[in-house]
Amino acid sequence: MKILVLNAGSSSQKCSLFQIADSIPEEPPDPLWEAEIDWSTAGAAGSELRVKNSAGAKTTESIQVTKHTDAVGKMLEHLWSGRTRVLANPRDVDVVGHRVVHGGPKLVKPTRVTPEVKKAILELSELAPLHNRVQVECMDAVEKQFGSVPQVAVFDTAFHAHMPIEATVYPGPHEWLEQGIRRYGFHGINHQYCAERAWQILKSEAPALRLISCHLGNGCSLAAIRGGRSVDTTMGFTPLDGIMMGTRPGSLDPGILTYLMRKHGSTADELDEILNRKSGLAGISGLSNDMREILTAKNRGDERAGLAFDIFIHRLRSGIGSMLAALGGLDALIFTAGIGENSPDVRFAACGAFEFLGMRLNQERNLLSPRDEDIATSDSRVRVLIIHAQEDWAIARDCWRLVNNSV
Repeated sequence: MKILVLNAGSSSQKCSLFQIADSIPEEPPDPLWEAEIDWSTAGAAGSELRVKNSAGAKTTESIQVTKHTDAVGKMLEHLWSGRTRVLANPRDVDVVGHRVVHGGPKLVKPTRVTPEVKKAILELSELAPLHNRVQVECMDAVEKQFGSVPQVAVFDTAFHAHMPIEATVYPGPHEWLEQGIRRYGFHGINHQYCAERAWQILKSEAPALRLISCHLGNGCSLAAIRGGRSVDTTMGFTPLDGIMMGTRPGSLDPGILTYLMRKHGSTADELDEILNRKSGLAGISGLSNDMREILTAKNRGDERAGLAFDIFIHRLRSGIGSMLAALGGLDALIFTAGIGENSPDVRFAACGAFEFLGMRLNQERNLLSPRDEDIATSDSRVRVLIIHAQEDWAIARDCWRLVNNSV
């Protein structure tokens, strides 16, 4: 079965093609084909599109498009044309899976895409403005390119759907809960995958492990996982909550927003722009949402870049502390996604606050940023894992299970 996965994030559009035969392999296989559009590189020349296949063929080009669906369409054409092609034609794709950020209270498991499901996802766009609408546009692009191929939506909120009620309900009016205003949590596809991968790496049974998964990319969230289930997380009703991110602030005093509205006349749209696109690392540094650029500027003495890094670490440590309290102890701390996997500085600074737990980093291993390995010292009482984010593979597995009626 050939499964195409579309993963629309807040700063990029990724796409992968997997092949699964009669059963799901234990180790994640390499995709047959991968493509990515980096929206952050958009400029006069357009956005950069990078494509490669498992045979080693690669291509890079700039695409200048005004509609997201057109950009995705150009990306998908490389599946069956050009030097990276791996298919004879679009009909070779058996099923298409989509990462959908917000599923709300009802969409809590992998679901076949129908007009009603697309409508429900669009209605949640107000809660995930950087994601949900784009993900429906991807579904439309697939329909245009592939016709009636089955499509499956896999939801980032689903893993957190059964958190304890005390971690879910906000302490506002009880009517909020009846209106669907509650903590949903996000990045659940990867948090769940990381928990499963941790069991494999540590050769331990799920019920025996208390895990904190740190998904650190342009969007950041932490999850407290006990016995394979999410018991708390930092993101909430929307992906704005929690720790500091690339362009989002994380948790704020809500009085700041009412102050800006009353004192400066800020509108809802202006606040939305500030909170989703002009805050976080980019807002504090004035430079970039990219941690690599922040660290480069910090190391040459840029004070605002240094402040952005320090705030990020302070918020990250605070988030880990809150997840630790929810678990009552910790067996392994997981770092995943772009920053989590690739920044030794962030891992070193974050772990330094938890030496009182007996957490010890192997500094040589940390500097190497190995994939899917334990980077703690042998005498560390808490394991520290770097796990490669495999959202696309996790989505492909869910598609296979749904089509084969095993979910």
